[in-house]
Amino acid sequence: MKKIIFLFAFVFASTIAFSQEKIEWMKFEEAVAANESNPKMLIVDVYTDWCGWCKKMDKETFTDPKVIEYINQNFHAVKLNAEDSQRTFEFGGQEFSEAQMAAAMRVRSYPNFVVIEPSMKNIAQLPGYRTPDQFMDGLNELIEKAFRIKP
Repeated sequence: MKKIIFLFAFVFASTIAFSQEKIEWMKFEEAVAANESNPKMLIVDVYTDWCGWCKKMDKETFTDPKVIEYINQNFHAVKLNAEDSQRTFEFGGQEFSEAQMAAAMRVRSYPNFVVIEPSMKNIAQLPGYRTPDQFMDGLNELIEKAFRIKP
């Protein structure tokens, strides 16, 4: 009986650990839909295919367990290719390509991380490559400055 309980506990713990193995990236419209039933901030990773620093973020920062857990718990995470003019989606009653959305968010450098409030009205940017600790510190500082309730 102890072996069965141990096996069950091991499988359960492994399942939880496995579910936090990577960031749960979505398409923009999927994150907007998820926000309707589970309001969270959106974090939009605006990248290009040629951006070496974007690839370094994917490889080093977005694989860090602390970053994965924090992003998955607190955000709907989006990958947005700033040069993709083919894939389109609707947002706010308008149709956008990923490139048009990046331009609408005034992204001009890569990588760039756009944080959008759950109300989908206010945004803030966190540009540039960052190590896991720098990313977490910068993200927390950005949220505090941009979205804190002002008296």
